Amino acid sequence: MPELVHLEVDDGVGIIRLDRPPANAISLQLSVELLAALEEAGSRDDVGALVLWGGPKLFAAGADIKEMVDHGPDEIREQVTQLGDACDLLEATPKVSIAAITGFALGGGFELSLACDLRYAAVDAKVGQPEVRIGVIPGAGGTQRMTWLAGAGVSRDLSYTGRQVDAEEAKALKLVERILPVDRVFEQAVEDARVFAKGPRRALASAKEAINAAVRTPGPASIAREKELFVALFGGHDQREGMRAFIEKRSPEYTGN
Repeated sequence: MPELVHLEVDDGVGIIRLDRPPANAISLQLSVELLAALEEAGSRDDVGALVLWGGPKLFAAGADIKEMVDHGPDEIREQVTQLGDACDLLEATPKVSIAAITGFALGGGFELSLACDLRYAAVDAKVGQPEVRIGVIPGAGGTQRMTWLAGAGVSRDLSYTGRQVDAEEAKALKLVERILPVDRVFEQAVEDARVFAKGPRRALASAKEAINAAVRTPGPASIAREKELFVALFGGHDQREGMRAFIEKRSPEYTGN
């Protein structure tokens, strides 16, 4: 059976490629392999940031409907749990992740991109949660992450109608951060991820944790968590190096510590 997910490390960037042509339909096998690739990337010291993509033609057009059409609750639970665990791991990993969206990112594919820290969309990309049109709803965090990113109104709109939105509207709705030419979206994602990988990794991980706390538990608790994360960075190599480099008017040399 061919591998459906590939992990390649390029100068500090873990590139995770979904590879199930023609549509990168998300099957149980793909979800299992994706989770394994994310676990490996998370454990490797030579990976400082992640880029998730589906190749030059499309990101992922959704779930494998033929595989799941006759599933009952027990069978589908295993499949959606694997995909949901992959999304949760993407969100929780301290390494910054970028989804490079070409073509379509729909259903489970869009859920994967929503779990990344940043989403770069090709100018002709389309995204959405069309599950309602086949009689179900997102099950791997789509309704939740759309609400966190864009608000309940946007989440209701896309979940209730199942409509697809183009890159410009997705950016206006705060569902993607950048729009790029088709032939630049992946390259730009890797270039930016490389900057993160070579940057102050502890500080980036702390920023990610603080922002996630603000989304999940806004208020005094998340403000207090930010302060503690800030304080904990002092005394580390990268804090000393970053500040000394600033004073000495030179480029810092970070080690990730």
